[in-house]
Amino acid sequence: MDLPKELKYSEEHEWVKEEDGKVRIGITDFAQSELGDIVFVELPEVGDELEADEPFGSVESVKTVSELYAPISGKVVEVNEELDDSPEFVNESPYEKAWMVVVEPSDKSEIDNLMDAEAYEEMTKED
Repeated sequence: MDLPKELKYSEEHEWVKEEDGKVRIGITDFAQSELGDIVFVELPEVGDELEADEPFGSVESVKTVSELYAPISGKVVEVNEELDDSPEFVNESPYEKAWMVVVEPSDKSEIDNLMDAEAYEEMTKED
């Protein structure tokens, strides 16, 4: 399982990367491997407000449809449009090509509540 150390992770299997006051969000390598081949990704619009721990979109695989849960609250400032035409990026490159949204956090302290790579790895072993 690929787990970049510089990222933070949520219990719902999203990753968060801090970038110049904003955060980039996607789903983890563990999540994509559990879901199987991703065939469709539904994401919010630029300008939408995300609420921590609330659904903000979904990924559909050949097996199932799974909700995406916002790891933090904030305003969507960028959406990865490439996933419309290439949902397979989620399987091929969950941390690089398959980021989902960039959010301007409304409360940066929420990032502190997320897990580091080590804690996330422990959680996935328990599942």
